[in-house]
Amino acid sequence: MTTSDPPKHALVEVYLARRSDLRSIASRIVGRHDQVDDVLQDAYLKLVDGVCAREVLNPFGYCCQVVRNMALDYCRRRVVEGSCIVSSPDGDLPEVEGGKPADAGIDERRMLERIEVALAALPPRTRFVFELYRLEGRTQREIAKIVGVSATLVNFMIKDVMTVLAGCRDILDD
Repeated sequence: MTTSDPPKHALVEVYLARRSDLRSIASRIVGRHDQVDDVLQDAYLKLVDGVCAREVLNPFGYCCQVVRNMALDYCRRRVVEGSCIVSSPDGDLPEVEGGKPADAGIDERRMLERIEVALAALPPRTRFVFELYRLEGRTQREIAKIVGVSATLVNFMIKDVMTVLAGCRDILDD
């Protein structure tokens, strides 16, 4: 902080002189005394680092408003975080409505790795046909024109890939 910044300097002086009053404002909003210090620290940093475009006519009122806004933001953040963070008494990951068990991702990754290996073992043209069909949503006739083969052959290629991929489903049964 430099002496060329009198508005900030005045705000910091008022903040330090009236800290107990500002603490009671934050305490009424936050409710928990252990979290009031966090709010006051955030407010102090805002006053020190914040951009004050003009001189504040009522420094204490400005400090009160900053503390009030920080306390309200802190409460809002707690509500949002509380709705997102779920814990259980035994420390395990709890079941989340509509969610999957924590180890489901491992099975999905193993299955994707298995599919990737199976697709890599296919002839390049067959794999290309499958990608056009499943990823781009092309019709068998469109694929036949692109690849330069008959629609019947495209149909057989897709069936071959589906047969290979059916072998990957056993990982889900494990």
